[in-house]
Amino acid sequence: MPSFDVALEPNFVELRNAVEQCNKEIATRFDFKGSAAKVDLNEKGAKERDLMLHADSEFQIGQVKDVLLAKLAKRGVDVRFLDDSAKIEKMGGDKVRQPIAIKVGIDSDLGRKIQQLVKQSKIKVQAAIQGDIVRISGAKRDDLQLAVALLKREITDVPLKFENPRD
Repeated sequence: MPSFDVALEPNFVELRNAVEQCNKEIATRFDFKGSAAKVDLNEKGAKERDLMLHADSEFQIGQVKDVLLAKLAKRGVDVRFLDDSAKIEKMGGDKVRQPIAIKVGIDSDLGRKIQQLVKQSKIKVQAAIQGDIVRISGAKRDDLQLAVALLKREITDVPLKFENPRD
Protein backbone atom coordinates (compact mmCIF):
# COMPACT_ATOMS: atom_id res chain seq x y z
CA MET A 1 0.00 0.00 0.00
CA PRO A 2 1.58 3.34 -1.02
CA SER A 3 2.32 5.78 1.80
CA PHE A 4 4.39 8.77 2.84
CA ASP A 5 5.28 10.54 6.08
CA VAL A 6 4.46 14.11 7.04
CA ALA A 7 7.23 15.48 9.26
CA LEU A 8 8.38 18.75 10.77
CA GLU A 9 12.16 18.93 10.96
CA PRO A 10 14.55 21.72 9.97
CA ASN A 11 17.95 21.20 8.40
CA PHE A 12 20.08 21.40 11.56
CA VAL A 13 23.36 21.68 9.66
CA GLU A 14 22.17 24.81 7.86
CA LEU A 15 20.67 26.12 11.11
CA ARG A 16 24.02 25.76 12.89
CA ASN A 17 25.81 27.43 9.95
CA ALA A 18 23.34 30.35 10.04
CA VAL A 19 23.93 30.82 13.79
CA GLU A 20 27.70 30.81 13.26
CA GLN A 21 27.40 33.35 10.43
CA CYS A 22 25.14 35.51 12.60
CA ASN A 23 27.69 35.51 15.42
CA LYS A 24 30.46 36.42 12.95
CA GLU A 25 28.47 39.37 11.64
CA ILE A 26 27.62 40.54 15.17
CA ALA A 27 31.32 40.41 16.10
CA THR A 28 32.29 42.62 13.15
CA ARG A 29 29.46 45.16 13.15
CA PHE A 30 30.21 48.58 14.58
CA ASP A 31 26.87 48.96 16.39
CA PHE A 32 27.57 45.78 18.39
CA LYS A 33 31.14 46.71 19.42
CA GLY A 34 31.69 46.20 23.14
CA SER A 35 28.30 44.58 23.68
CA ALA A 36 27.45 41.09 24.86
CA ALA A 37 25.30 40.39 21.79
CA LYS A 38 25.41 36.79 20.55
CA VAL A 39 23.26 33.81 19.58
CA ASP A 40 23.67 30.43 21.28
CA LEU A 41 22.41 27.16 19.84
CA ASN A 42 21.58 24.78 22.70
CA GLU A 43 21.57 21.16 21.61
CA LYS A 44 19.90 19.11 24.34
CA GLY A 45 19.44 15.93 22.37
CA ALA A 46 18.94 14.49 18.92
CA LYS A 47 15.65 16.33 18.38
CA GLU A 48 15.58 18.97 21.13
CA ARG A 49 17.27 22.24 20.32
CA ASP A 50 16.65 25.90 20.93
CA LEU A 51 18.28 29.27 20.46
CA MET A 52 19.14 31.91 23.05
CA LEU A 53 19.62 35.51 21.97
CA HIS A 54 21.81 37.67 24.25
CA ALA A 55 22.15 41.46 24.09
CA ASP A 56 22.48 44.64 26.15
CA SER A 57 18.97 46.00 25.52
CA GLU A 58 15.60 45.05 24.06
CA PHE A 59 16.37 47.14 21.00
CA GLN A 60 19.60 45.20 20.45
CA ILE A 61 17.70 41.90 20.81
CA GLY A 62 15.55 43.04 17.89
CA GLN A 63 18.67 43.79 15.85
CA VAL A 64 20.20 40.40 16.68
CA LYS A 65 16.94 38.71 15.69
CA ASP A 66 16.93 40.60 12.35
CA VAL A 67 20.50 39.47 11.61
CA LEU A 68 19.61 35.87 12.55
CA LEU A 69 16.49 35.82 10.36
CA ALA A 70 18.46 37.21 7.41
CA LYS A 71 21.12 34.52 7.81
CA LEU A 72 18.50 31.78 8.12
CA ALA A 73 16.76 32.97 4.96
CA LYS A 74 20.06 33.10 3.10
CA ARG A 75 20.88 29.51 4.17
CA GLY A 76 17.43 28.26 3.10
CA VAL A 77 16.09 27.52 6.60
CA ASP A 78 12.41 28.39 6.88
CA VAL A 79 11.84 30.92 9.68
CA ARG A 80 8.50 29.27 10.52
CA PHE A 81 10.54 26.67 12.43
CA LEU A 82 11.28 29.32 15.07
CA ASP A 83 8.85 30.10 17.89
CA ASP A 84 9.84 33.45 19.36
CA SER A 85 6.73 33.91 21.49
CA ALA A 86 8.78 33.79 24.73
CA LYS A 87 9.25 37.10 26.51
CA ILE A 88 12.55 38.90 26.82
CA GLU A 89 14.15 38.09 30.18
CA LYS A 90 16.29 40.48 32.21
CA MET A 91 19.60 39.11 33.42
CA GLY A 92 22.09 40.63 35.84
CA GLY A 93 22.88 44.29 35.24
CA ASP A 94 21.51 45.70 32.00
CA LYS A 95 21.78 42.45 30.01
CA VAL A 96 18.74 40.75 28.46
CA ARG A 97 18.10 37.46 26.70
CA GLN A 98 15.32 35.82 24.74
CA PRO A 99 14.82 32.10 24.25
CA ILE A 100 13.60 30.95 20.84
CA ALA A 101 12.24 27.43 20.52
CA ILE A 102 12.87 25.41 17.38
CA LYS A 103 9.83 23.43 16.27
CA VAL A 104 10.75 19.79 15.69
CA GLY A 105 8.26 16.98 15.24
CA ILE A 106 4.54 17.19 14.78
CA ASP A 107 2.78 17.73 18.10
CA SER A 108 -0.52 16.04 18.91
CA ASP A 109 -2.66 19.10 18.07
CA LEU A 110 -1.17 19.47 14.60
CA GLY A 111 -1.36 15.71 14.08
CA ARG A 112 -5.08 15.73 14.89
CA LYS A 113 -5.57 18.72 12.58
CA ILE A 114 -3.87 16.83 9.74
CA GLN A 115 -6.00 13.76 10.43
CA GLN A 116 -9.20 15.82 10.41
CA LEU A 117 -8.25 17.57 7.15
CA VAL A 118 -7.56 14.25 5.45
CA LYS A 119 -10.77 12.70 6.78
CA GLN A 120 -12.96 15.68 5.80
CA SER A 121 -11.46 15.89 2.30
CA LYS A 122 -13.11 12.61 1.25
CA ILE A 123 -9.84 11.54 -0.44
CA LYS A 124 -9.45 7.78 -0.12
CA VAL A 125 -6.42 7.89 2.19
CA GLN A 126 -5.86 7.26 5.89
CA ALA A 127 -3.75 9.33 8.27
CA ALA A 128 -2.18 7.76 11.36
CA ILE A 129 -0.18 9.59 14.01
CA GLN A 130 3.05 7.70 14.75
CA GLY A 131 5.07 9.56 17.37
CA ASP A 132 6.19 12.87 15.91
CA ILE A 133 5.22 12.08 12.30
CA VAL A 134 1.93 11.41 10.54
CA ARG A 135 1.84 8.52 8.06
CA ILE A 136 -0.62 8.88 5.22
CA SER A 137 -1.43 5.77 3.20
CA GLY A 138 -3.84 5.03 0.39
CA ALA A 139 -4.55 2.60 -2.42
CA LYS A 140 -3.47 4.90 -5.27
CA ARG A 141 -0.47 7.17 -5.68
CA ASP A 142 -2.75 9.83 -7.22
CA ASP A 143 -4.76 10.00 -3.99
CA LEU A 144 -1.53 10.54 -2.04
CA GLN A 145 -0.58 13.39 -4.36
CA LEU A 146 -3.99 14.96 -3.75
CA ALA A 147 -3.40 14.65 0.00
CA VAL A 148 0.00 16.38 -0.30
CA ALA A 149 -1.58 19.22 -2.29
CA LEU A 150 -4.36 19.54 0.30
CA LEU A 151 -1.91 19.74 3.22
CA LYS A 152 0.31 22.26 1.42
CA ARG A 153 -2.72 24.43 0.74
CA GLU A 154 -4.40 24.20 4.15
CA ILE A 155 -1.50 24.16 6.64
CA THR A 156 0.62 27.25 6.15
CA ASP A 157 1.77 28.09 9.70
CA VAL A 158 4.48 25.37 9.78
CA PRO A 159 6.77 24.08 7.01
CA LEU A 160 5.74 20.45 6.59
CA LYS A 161 8.07 17.93 4.94
CA PHE A 162 6.69 15.07 2.89
CA GLU A 163 9.22 12.27 3.02
CA ASN A 164 9.73 8.53 2.90
CA PRO A 165 7.40 7.69 -0.02
CA ARG A 166 6.72 3.96 -0.34
CA ASP A 167 4.93 1.77 -2.83
